[in-house]
Amino acid sequence: MTKNMVEGNPLKLILNFAVPLLLGNLFQQTYNMADAAIVGQTLGPEALAAVGATSSVQFLVLGFCIGSMAGFAIPIAQRFGANDLDGMKRYEYQGCVWSAIIAIGLTALTYFFCPLILQLLRVPAEIYQNTYDYIIVIFLGLPFTILYNYLSSILRAIGDSKTPFIFLAISAVLNIFLDIFCIINLKWGVAGAAIATVFSQAVSGILCLALIKMKFPTLHIHKQQRKYDAYMSKRLLVMGLPMGLQYSITAIGSMIMQSSNNALGTVYVSAFTAGIKIKQFMLCPFDALATAVSTFVSQNYGAKKTDRIKEGLLQGTYVGVAYGVISGIALILFGRALSTLFITGNEMVLDASALYLRRMGYVWWLLGILNVVRMSVQGLGYAMRAIFCGVIEMICRTLTCVIFAPTLGYNAITWADQVAWFGAVAYVIPIAMITFREVSKQIQVERNAEMLLK
Repeated sequence: MTKNMVEGNPLKLILNFAVPLLLGNLFQQTYNMADAAIVGQTLGPEALAAVGATSSVQFLVLGFCIGSMAGFAIPIAQRFGANDLDGMKRYEYQGCVWSAIIAIGLTALTYFFCPLILQLLRVPAEIYQNTYDYIIVIFLGLPFTILYNYLSSILRAIGDSKTPFIFLAISAVLNIFLDIFCIINLKWGVAGAAIATVFSQAVSGILCLALIKMKFPTLHIHKQQRKYDAYMSKRLLVMGLPMGLQYSITAIGSMIMQSSNNALGTVYVSAFTAGIKIKQFMLCPFDALATAVSTFVSQNYGAKKTDRIKEGLLQGTYVGVAYGVISGIALILFGRALSTLFITGNEMVLDASALYLRRMGYVWWLLGILNVVRMSVQGLGYAMRAIFCGVIEMICRTLTCVIFAPTLGYNAITWADQVAWFGAVAYVIPIAMITFREVSKQIQVERNAEMLLK
């Protein structure tokens, strides 16, 4: 069901849109956590370390896919908000073409360079083979990741956040059962966890495709719309690739952070893996809210409603900060207890994981500002400006790890994220204010031109 967000209470629309997104993200993280929990509890800490040793490179590659697909949906949301369905479908077709190109190219690159990637990450020798077995399967499943994320992004662009959630929920439940079957019954080890994840992702993508064909005529691309358009492709890539690169650039800093942590030994790799899984789960509300605000902003930009853009951005930020304060307190107080989901019987690993989570909790609220404001800038079509948030995060994480990890060790790792967030927020707030002023002027000029034509 499509949903136009250019009329009605902004906060209510944003929250109604965000709830299915949040539930979908939680289900997605649930099956990611299921991988780690089942691996850690059944195969042991070294197997858990193997699954987690490449979490940063997964974020780099999968983040590029997710970000690019979300960027491809921005022109679709803008044309939908402007009620230009023909233009919307033409953009949709260009997105299909470029999604296929990215899927083929990225799968080939990651497959052939997988050994080099593991070498750069300094994966410990005792977990190298398990790490390779896990990540190579994830890389080979990238086409399914792209299929689901592109289709779910265009559904969200037209206001439907419920359908992607339903299919992601099905996928999550399937993944948990397949984890148990592949790891315990078939005894495929960590590769079994990766196979379960890829197969489940494929199911959710195929279900999205089938439902669009059956229930969403608004998105059906007709023959006359299936033509390559250089201008539309360029605009699509200008919005999509920077969003993908933003995730990837941020992940480069995370890779350096993880490489520094991997060098500290298996104990800290296991602790970091558990902490990252909990962090990703707690990030879900930020991501859902930011995506909802971005969609709201995109549609109202297409409808030329400046006041609604500002109102939606401010209200979304307030909600994000409020959640950040509450969940940050939870990380401070219950980080160790949460870590027991993945770790049992190893006090040193539990303490290290709890320390990482507690120190993040102190400034967790910053992400309420960073995620919402950055995604709103992207939703207005200024993806190149938002990409510098990723650059700043990368620089801050890299400098913290390179300068301080050799002497401070794991203590430096536990502060690297916070330094990155402060740096990114200091950039994104003024850039958002500048962007909003420019957009307001542009919309006013367009309105004046329309009045003259009338």
